[in-house]
Formats: sequence, C-alpha cells, structure tokens
Amino acid sequence: MRRKWTMLFRFGMTVVVFSGLAVYYMNNFLQKEETKKRELVRADFQFENKVAEIDWKDENIVLVRSNQSGYDFEDYDGEVGSRKGGEKPGKGGNDEKSTNKKVKAETLKENEIRHEKERHSLKPVIEKKGGNIADTSALIHLSVVACGDRGPETLILLKSAVLLSASPLVFYIFAEEALHKDLRDQLEFWPAEFKGRVWYKIFNISIPSGTEKRRADEWLKLFKLCASQRLFIPDLLTDVDSVIYVDTDVLFVSPLDYLWKFFSEFNATQLAALAPEHEEPTAGWYNRFARHPYYGPLGVNSGVMLMNLTRMRQTTWLADIKKYHEEYRYQITWGDQDLINIYFHFHPGRLYLFSCDWNYRPDHCMYMSNCKPAKEDGAKVLHGARRVMHNEKQPAFKAVYDAFRDHRFGASLQYDLLERMKKNLKFVEHNGNCASMPNTFMYQLEQFVFRNEMRQKPAL
Repeated sequence: MRRKWTMLFRFGMTVVVFSGLAVYYMNNFLQKEETKKRELVRADFQFENKVAEIDWKDENIVLVRSNQSGYDFEDYDGEVGSRKGGEKPGKGGNDEKSTNKKVKAETLKENEIRHEKERHSLKPVIEKKGGNIADTSALIHLSVVACGDRGPETLILLKSAVLLSASPLVFYIFAEEALHKDLRDQLEFWPAEFKGRVWYKIFNISIPSGTEKRRADEWLKLFKLCASQRLFIPDLLTDVDSVIYVDTDVLFVSPLDYLWKFFSEFNATQLAALAPEHEEPTAGWYNRFARHPYYGPLGVNSGVMLMNLTRMRQTTWLADIKKYHEEYRYQITWGDQDLINIYFHFHPGRLYLFSCDWNYRPDHCMYMSNCKPAKEDGAKVLHGARRVMHNEKQPAFKAVYDAFRDHRFGASLQYDLLERMKKNLKFVEHNGNCASMPNTFMYQLEQFVFRNEMRQKPAL
C-alpha cells in the first residue's frame, strides 16, 4: 500500500513539473509572437508615414500618406479655440515657439501642396460628362459605394438626387465590376434634361495594397460588403476637394443643395460632418453596448457623411484609421462606422454635427418619434437602414422608395411622384409607428413642389 502511494506521489509530481514547464514555454512562445506582431504593426505604421509617390498599377493602389499637415490641427484638444495645456501666447518664450510653429506649418503646407501636385487621382473605368455642365465651380459632388445586390437601390438614390437638385452633380460611384455595365446603361437611359447636368464616374472597388495587402479581404468584408471603401476616398480622389458620401439605402426628399451648404459652416478645424447615432440615451447603442471609444455621448451614424477631402489629406486620417482598426478590430461591431466613431472620439474638434432630420432612420420613429426637427419640418434625407426599403418591417420607408422607383423621369413631381408617395403612405398608415407619421416623410417634398410652382407662375 505504501509503495502504491509512493508511485502515485511520484507520478503526480512528474505531472506538475511537466505542466509547469509546458505553461512556461507556451507563455514564452506567446510573448515572442506578440512581440513580433507589434513589431510588424510598428513597421507598417512607420512605413505608412513616409513620404513617397503613389504607384498606380492596374487596380492595386499603394496608398502612402505624408505625416505632414498644412493645418495646425494638433493644437486643439477637441474644444474649438482651446489649446492643450492651457498656455496663452505672449508670455515668456511662447511667442518664439508660436513663430517657429507658424513657420514650420507654412513650410509643411508648401511641401504638402508640392506632393499633392505629384499625386495622381484614381482613374474611373467609365466616365461621362453631361453636355449642360459649363460652370464646374457650381458642381455638387456625391459619392456612393455599390456591391452585391445594391445596384438597383444605388440608381434610385441617384435618381432622387437629380430630381430634387438645382445644381449640376458629379457622381463618384465605386462598384464591383459586375455592376458597371448596368449602372452605365441605366444612367445613359435617363432623359437628356437630367442626364445633361450629371457627370458620372464609375470606379473599381480599390482597396490599398502594399502594407495592407495581406488584409485586403478583411477590409473588403468589414461589416457590410465594400463598406470600408469610403475610408480610403480621401487618398483615391486626390483631385476632389469635398464630397458628400451616402450609403446606397439613402433617399433625398429635399434638394441636395441644402445639405451641401453645411460645408460653408465648417470652422477651421472641422473636416467632416455627421448626424448622431441616437437622440434618446435609453435607446442608444453605443452608450449601452460599445466596447470601444465613440464620439460624444451617443456616437454618430456614418450613412450620410460630408467629407472635406483636402483637410482629411492634410491630417493622418488614413494612418489613424488603420491604427484604430489594428487596436480595436476585435471590439468593433459596425465596421467602418465604429472606426469613424473611434477617430472622432480622439479628434472631436474635427467633426461638425448636423441634426437627425438629415439622416432620418427607422430608429427615429419605430418606437416613438424622437427626432424633433423631422417631426416639426419633415425629414430631409431618409436612410433605410436594415433593408427597410425592401421589406415590410417599417413600410413607410418602402412606400417612399417605391414612389421614387416607379416615378417616370419628366412626369410631374406634384401629380406623379408626390401623389404616388401619398397613396403608398396612406396604404400603410396603420402598419407601425413610422407609418403613422406620413407628414414626416412627405413635408419636404411638398414644400419643394410648392416652391417650384410659385417660381413657374407668371407675374401679374
């Protein structure tokens, strides 16, 4: 019996020793792997910030940004006019520091301009400029990304934009190759009255290669298919100053011209504009579930985004986005939108916030009406998140989408489009809380039609 216990004791000690050794070597191995990973990330990030020329080879785009900035953005801690450290210029050596900083900023800005001229903007696969576009300074620039089955709703989105806009438009359409022909054919089928004031450019989906090549598929499939494309637009459209980016499930029910005017309201540090993700904290997603930093108390929604591309190129936007993706990749849920939230959490002074009526979603009406501007004056931009333009979950959104889809170019906006919308909304008025508020969806279009009528009436 004693011998048996001795053997068991020796066996147990052997197991303990070998287990300890296994844990030690495994921990050592994991630490080495983590060190290698960090070194790779650091090398990528350092390479990212070196100034180099862009190499355009077929569809593989090497995006290398300068870390130089023409604007002194980093002087701000998020509050406009508030400087880090609370120092006031004009005391001690601060004047000299300010002068040196100003000279350095001017030098960097000159270098940035020089490098910018050496760059080449991404070339469209298909391009057609409308014959009625004379003054390019009056153009409104609109960008969208279409992949998978999003081609048809992309065309309805563009249709809503041209129907209600007075200004000539440029469409920057990033799309899978399989969608190119149909997009071109449908745009060419538009009547000359509308096609003549549209300049459309169709691009291949272009994900950076080089340092990020091993993760190209990961970027492509981040959240929704191709959604991350918008993150790279500043470094792809290098000859474009500003653009409005929208998801394909967006409809304009007011002139795009009004949304474009927000660019003129940017202060010296703001480089983008977005609407809040939620209005009501008890229904907020970010404040209740997010495992990563986000903007403000409730986060922002990225479905409608004004982008000052010039200013974005003058910061480390792309390098920061890649850095945040590396750091929070296992904590993000909504892909590119989460990365945008993280970016503006750390750079709040760079964001202009517009109200919820410019990005009106089912969340604003499905339980209760919590977008006050839209309740009072109607929604100006509809965003049919979660496919509500195509299902019966929130039929009010589908009713508006179907009205735009079935409207014939050249037919009366008042007696065709608006009447279709009224009829569709009347049919679903008892199907959900959103549908019980038809004026929220129709009011802006009614006002647009009324203003057009007044302009067309002959003077007495």
